[in-house]
Amino acid sequence: MELTAAASWLNTVFASFDLSVAQGVHVLYEALPWLFTPLLSFVTLLASPAGSICISLFLALWPRTRRFGMAMLMGIIVGALMTNVILKPLVLRPRPYSWDGSVYQEYWHLLGEPMESDYSFPSGHTTAAFAMAWGVTASRDKRKIWVAFILAFLIALSRIYLSVHYATDVLVGLILGTIGGNCGVFLSRKLPEAVYTYGLPLPKSLGNGGGKHLRK
Repeated sequence: MELTAAASWLNTVFASFDLSVAQGVHVLYEALPWLFTPLLSFVTLLASPAGSICISLFLALWPRTRRFGMAMLMGIIVGALMTNVILKPLVLRPRPYSWDGSVYQEYWHLLGEPMESDYSFPSGHTTAAFAMAWGVTASRDKRKIWVAFILAFLIALSRIYLSVHYATDVLVGLILGTIGGNCGVFLSRKLPEAVYTYGLPLPKSLGNGGGKHLRK
């Protein structure tokens, strides 16, 4: 398989790191496959293109969740531009399971051969997960923020666990998601306040105690 210079450099320089992390994460499969395989297969769907956009759009519908819903949506868009539009077509790093006889392919077979349609570097799911998590910081609700970041870390872990990404793909996705998410929060603060007050409110249990979180 012919590689671009960037993909070859990543596969050579970070080979030991990527393999060590993959083997470490695979311990979860060896310990409790009945728990971690369905759990991580499910959470990875939350940061799929359809999943992440649907979640952010749903939250953006309602005034009580619109500020962080909009921040999430804009963060996802910024992250996708960096990841899917710029870096993936530029680097063209093949998925780890594409190497015949590799440990990654062995793990991939054990986990049911989950398929991905594009290239590996960086992880788009991880980028979206952390863009969403940072977007939730616009809610200023510590409970929501903790849940969002725990889910983001589980999604990042799932990409290595399922053998669809190298650890370096995920690490760079985390960085890009952080950049995208913070851009989303910044952009959400530039929108007119009327954007966040128009429409029917959700029940208070889904909001942040009335509209107080909308005022800066």
